[in-house]
Amino acid sequence: MNRKFQIIALCALLIGAPLSMRAEAMCDEVETEMTGVTLSVSGPRVSVRNADGETLEVYNLTGVMVASYHVDSDAKTIHLTVSKGCYIIKVGKVVRKVFIR
Repeated sequence: MNRKFQIIALCALLIGAPLSMRAEAMCDEVETEMTGVTLSVSGPRVSVRNADGETLEVYNLTGVMVASYHVDSDAKTIHLTVSKGCYIIKVGKVVRKVFIR
């Protein structure tokens, strides 16, 4: 009985993980379409598009703001001056969780 439950739980996990990733990607697409702001992260560099006049805010996982940058053009690349770790980046209404290596 216990073995059957483990197999069912594993199958549910394997089926549910791709669905949740697709749902998250769909939410990101809808959010981008609504705001027009796009973010892409490569190491400590963050590329921001369509956010002229906005402020890019960087928070640690406890919710404390650790950095803030002014976006003064439609396409700007910002080099984050934070240590390695997980952070939350916010530009306007767009929020992303990133890992800086």
